[in-house]
Amino acid sequence: MNKVDTNLFNELKERGLLYQCTDEQALKKLLESAKPIAVYEGTDPTADSLHIGHCVPYCVMRRFQKAGHKVYLLMGGATACIGDPSGRSEIRKIMSKEQIQDNIEKIKDSLKVFLDFEGENKAEIVNNYDWFKNLTYIDFMREVGALFNVNEMLSSEIYDNRLKEGGLTFFEMGYMPMQAYDFVHLNKEYNCQVEWGGADQWGNIAAGVKLARKLSFADGKERNMVGATNPLLLTPEGKKMGKTEKGAIWIDKDKISAYDFYQGIYQTPDSCVEMMFALFTDMPMKEVKQLVEQDIVKAKKVLCFEMTKFIRSEEDAIKAREMSENLFTQGGDDAPTFDIDRSRAENGINICDLLFETKLAPSKSEARRLIQGGAISVKGTKINDFALVVSLTDFDENNSLLLKKGKKSFIKVVIK
Repeated sequence: MNKVDTNLFNELKERGLLYQCTDEQALKKLLESAKPIAVYEGTDPTADSLHIGHCVPYCVMRRFQKAGHKVYLLMGGATACIGDPSGRSEIRKIMSKEQIQDNIEKIKDSLKVFLDFEGENKAEIVNNYDWFKNLTYIDFMREVGALFNVNEMLSSEIYDNRLKEGGLTFFEMGYMPMQAYDFVHLNKEYNCQVEWGGADQWGNIAAGVKLARKLSFADGKERNMVGATNPLLLTPEGKKMGKTEKGAIWIDKDKISAYDFYQGIYQTPDSCVEMMFALFTDMPMKEVKQLVEQDIVKAKKVLCFEMTKFIRSEEDAIKAREMSENLFTQGGDDAPTFDIDRSRAENGINICDLLFETKLAPSKSEARRLIQGGAISVKGTKINDFALVVSLTDFDENNSLLLKKGKKSFIKVVIK
């Protein structure tokens, strides 16, 4: 039997990671019993990689595994064929089975950052396609569909946006019963007693617990199951975190440089810093709160280093920190680079085109706005002419040219 840390419930509460629960006392009892339990978190593999906003539940699963509990990660090979309607104003793109399987394989490597897939208490990945592929429509509707009340389903926040848009399909209505059945199946086959997920999954998670109660009443078999969620990482505008003006903060090293990852974390809204510490670091919350209250800029720098070290490596964290400090103090010798052909420099490049291509600006119109607002510097000098043409003579003896946006974003354009 795994040695269990009985303080996990208090840890989750102290770090603000327990948001909703179908039975908080039952969860507390399970986690303080000194006996390992099985817990699972479900994800639909609708993309081939993860950004930090996707990883909040995995941070919680990491704590479950460290505390000695068995963690299962459910990949929704079946549910991804429908697509979760939660928070959606339009139907999700229907994906092929082959694309879904490819995404699962690519996501597995990213998950190794959070969980140990080797050893005595290894995390395991399961795919709900494995049990849905042999379940006929008639059998599912008789055994599960008959226990769902349509009025109750439509009152759930999961379907709100689709209902407002007037486009909710019967296809999408099947998502909640399928996810609810996942919990029942995993409880039966793997003795999973807890399902965990983000707060946006509350309706689906609660539906699984409710389905289990109805089945227990019907067949007399006791099913002790608890559903719980963590709060979402939201910006002050109420949008999910995980992306910045320069793009997503990817977990996959092939999709983002250490410097851009570090700087992406630095753009975290002040109001989210404490929760980011709670999720992605093991710093005691008393220290975190004190640091955030005393010096938010220093807190962000500590967060950038600790998260980069955790997600990528300590070597990347040191390198990214040194690059960032160098950019602020020495003019950008270690800035991330963007290569161009010599012929382009010889012909001249409009500054708005260059800002867009280097991704310092998400569009050419935004590049013009930034220039007019005095946010763009070329070779350390602010510019105000969006018709400016950058030519070969603007590059230094090392064939490089430093562009700067505001105080935090730099890129070195290099002639190759």
